[in-house]
Amino acid sequence: MFTYKKFISAINRSLLLCTLLMAASLLEASSHREAPLIADDPLADNVDLYAFRSPDNPEMITLIATYVPLQLPHGGPNYYSFGENIRYEIHVDNDALIPGDEIIYRFTFQKENEDPTTFFNIRLGQQNLKTTYTLERSLDGGNTFTTIVENGVVPPNNIGSRSITTEVGLNTSYQNLMMGGITTATSGEQVFAGPVDDPFFVDLGGVFDLGDLPRQNGDPRDGLQCLNVSAIAIQVPISTLLKAGAPTEPTTILDGDYVIGVWASASRPMMRTLEEGGEISYSGSWVQVSRLGMPLTNEAVIPIGMKDYWNSLSPYEEITDTSLDPFFFNPELALYMDDEQFGAAVPAFSDLRVQRNSLQTFDFGNGQDGLYILKGDPALDGTALDDDIFGTLLLPGPGLPRSVDLWPAFHTGVPNFRPYQLATGKMGDPLAAGKPFVNNFLPNGGDMLRLNMAVPPTDRSDPAFSSLGLIQAAVLGLTDPTYAGSADLEFIPNMDGFPNGRRLEDDVTRIELQAVSGAVLAAIGLWYDDYTAGDPNPVTDDLVGVLNYTTGVEENDASFTPAFPYLAMPWAGDGGCSGEIFVTSTEETPGVTGMSPSPVLMSNYPNPFRANTTLKFRTQSTERLQIRLFTLEGRFVRVLADKTYPQGEHELPLQLSDLAAGTYLATASLGGQHSRQVLKMIKID
Repeated sequence: MFTYKKFISAINRSLLLCTLLMAASLLEASSHREAPLIADDPLADNVDLYAFRSPDNPEMITLIATYVPLQLPHGGPNYYSFGENIRYEIHVDNDALIPGDEIIYRFTFQKENEDPTTFFNIRLGQQNLKTTYTLERSLDGGNTFTTIVENGVVPPNNIGSRSITTEVGLNTSYQNLMMGGITTATSGEQVFAGPVDDPFFVDLGGVFDLGDLPRQNGDPRDGLQCLNVSAIAIQVPISTLLKAGAPTEPTTILDGDYVIGVWASASRPMMRTLEEGGEISYSGSWVQVSRLGMPLTNEAVIPIGMKDYWNSLSPYEEITDTSLDPFFFNPELALYMDDEQFGAAVPAFSDLRVQRNSLQTFDFGNGQDGLYILKGDPALDGTALDDDIFGTLLLPGPGLPRSVDLWPAFHTGVPNFRPYQLATGKMGDPLAAGKPFVNNFLPNGGDMLRLNMAVPPTDRSDPAFSSLGLIQAAVLGLTDPTYAGSADLEFIPNMDGFPNGRRLEDDVTRIELQAVSGAVLAAIGLWYDDYTAGDPNPVTDDLVGVLNYTTGVEENDASFTPAFPYLAMPWAGDGGCSGEIFVTSTEETPGVTGMSPSPVLMSNYPNPFRANTTLKFRTQSTERLQIRLFTLEGRFVRVLADKTYPQGEHELPLQLSDLAAGTYLATASLGGQHSRQVLKMIKID
C-alpha cells in the first residue's frame, strides 16, 4: 500500500500538511473510487482481485474480481448491479516468453424489466432488473473467444425478507438464490456472478484522518462494514491455467513453470451518446477504463495526476513505458517511516521504520542507493542482482533503493534465487543461499497478482493459518524450530498467502505497510538499524515493532464460506447493520447442501443485568459456534464463545462486570456461514 512521489528536501510546515492531506485522500480501500474518471463510472470500477489455490479443492484455482464499490444494501429503488455495455475481464498470463495474455475470461451482462408497471425491484415473483450474463473464454490471448456460459443467473440484491422470502416476493431464501447462482461452464469451470459482502476490510476513517492508522485516539472501525460489491468468481482447474509444456505435476512446491500472473479490467465502447427520450447508444471500439492487479497500486502508489493514465494501460505496456516506475523506487509512505524525513508527522506509523543503516552499511531511505553500492562487486556474482541474471531489472541505477524489493513485488514477482531466500542458513551474509520460501517470478510486464500454483494451500482451520500471508511464513521460517532448523525447501504455512496470490483472508493493507517499512529486506537478512552485525539474535526492537504493527482492523466483517465461491452473502437492505446480518430464521434451506442451519440466541437472564447473566441458546446440529458481543453502535467488544456445541439447548454463564452500562448486541454464527441472529442485552449500574 504505497504512494510514490518525489519530494524536495526542504519543505515548510504548511506544504507538509497539504502533502499529508493528499496522502490520506489516496489511501482508499483497495480499489474503491481510486481514480478521478472511474469514480464517475462506478459500474465499471474494479474494486478487488483475488487469486488462490482452492482450500477445499487443491486441484483448482479460484479467481475473484469485484466491481461497483461501496454499495449500500438499502440503496433502492435502483439497486446496484453490473452494467450493460461493459466488458468485465479476468486475464491470465502463464508464459513470460509469449507477449500478452494466454487466457481471458470475459463477462457481459444483460438486464430485463420483468414488470415495468411497478416501482418495486421485486414483486410477485418478478425482478426489475433481472440480470443474466454471457461468459466467453479465450485461450489464444484474445484472438478468438468461445462462449462457455449462456444466460448465467445473477442473484438479485438482498433487498429484504419480504422481497426474498414471502409469497409476495420471490418465496425462497437468499441462501437458495446465491447457491442457485453457481453454474458449471461447458469447459468445466465453476462460475458465480452476483452481489456479495465486500470481502475487503480497512479502517477508512482512520486512514483519511491524516494517516491515523491505527487510530491513536478512538476505536478502529471497518470502513467497508455492511457494504456490498458485485463479484465474478471462477474456479479453474490448474491444468487449464498451466503453461504449455509444463509438467503435469510440479517438480517442487516452488516450481517456476507453475507461476501465473492475474489481472482484471473493465472496458467500455469509446462513444456514449445521449438520445432524446432518455435513450443511450454506444459505439466505437472498446476502451479499457479500469484495471487491477496488486491491491492498492492505483490508490496509494500512483499519484493523482497519473491515476487515469495508469487505468488505461495494460500491464504489458509497462514493460516499455517506465514513467510510473519512480513511484515504486522511492515510496512516499516511506517518508513517514523515516525519522530523518517526516516520521514524526504520522505517529500511527511509529512502529514502522525503514532501514537507513542496515548491517551498518546499506541505506534504503528515499533517494539513497540501497544495494546499488554493490553494483559491479564480485559479491553479486551468481545472485539475482548480477547483471548477467536479473541485475539490470533489480539494480537499474543509483538513488532507487526499493528497486530490489517493492518494485519486483509489483512488476515481476520474486524469484527463488539468491538473495531472495530467508536468512535462515545464511550465517549472517544476506547474499548467501538461505531457506527458500517464495517463487512467483514472472517478468512479463507490470502490475499483476502473481501466484505459484504449485504451493499447497494452508488449511483455514490450521492454528498456523495467518492473514499476514508471506510475512508470517517468513516469521515461521526464521524463528519456529519446526522450520528454522534447516535451510532446506519445505512447505511453511502461509506460503500460499499474499503477495503470492491473494487469499480472501489476507490483510493486504497491513502486509503492504510492513513491506514499505522494509520487512522483506529484513526477512532475507538486511536487518533493521538497531541490529549489530554478528549478533546471533536479529529479533531487535525495530523488527518486533514492524511485525506487531496493526492497522486496528484485521478481519472482514462477515465470515467467508468454506466452499466456492467462498464469499459471504450480501448484506440485506432491511436488516440491522452493526457488523452482522441479523437473520432469525432457523429453517434449513431445502435443496442446499453445505449450508448449516442458524443457531438461535433464545434469551439471557437476568436482562437487564448488573454483572452476571446467563445466555441461553439452541443449536440445530453439532458444529462450531461463535458468539460475539457488539455495542449498539456496532463496535466489536469481545468473543463470548467460540467452540463446538452438540445439537440441543445450552446455557452459557457470563461475567460482564467490566462492561460499561448500556445496550449490547450478541450475535451468533455457525459453521462460518453468513447467516446471523441477534439478541439485545442491557447492562445497568
